[in-house]
Amino acid sequence: MGEAQSHNQKPLNEETVQFRPLIEDDIPSLVEIEKLSFTTPWSEQAFHQELRHNQFARYTTAVWADRVIAYCGVWLIVDEAHLTNIAVHPEFRGEKVGERLLTHVMAIAKVNGANKMTLEVRPSNKTALNLYKKLGFVHKGTRAKYYPDDHEDAWIMWVNLDDNDLRD
Repeated sequence: MGEAQSHNQKPLNEETVQFRPLIEDDIPSLVEIEKLSFTTPWSEQAFHQELRHNQFARYTTAVWADRVIAYCGVWLIVDEAHLTNIAVHPEFRGEKVGERLLTHVMAIAKVNGANKMTLEVRPSNKTALNLYKKLGFVHKGTRAKYYPDDHEDAWIMWVNLDDNDLRD
């Protein structure tokens, strides 16, 4: 296993990683994960804005040994879910946390009336692309020069949630 096992705490598995809604106290952990994961990370203020003022936003955290190790944000609007962001702390990558978290969020979206989910992803992000394809997402379009840091295009991907066997 990866570096997560070196913490000499309980093992990182389905029983020890819990998923729960984001709370205000989690935001510093999300900001840390953002900074370690993205070239243009979201600010603490952006997360507070999402949590306090965006009626469509739903954020889920993955918690292990009382530590937020991953998170996923989605906007639920009528029958669509738009994935805003997902990230796993580098110490816990390669342990299937992201896959389990996204599957959980997809199930929540479906229970809340969404029948499809969309996202934007960098074509250069092969790890994310592999995960999204594994979970049924399909490339349906491109947003030219979408990312402000390097003007890389974004692939628009969609999945039909009704076609997936999702378990919460």
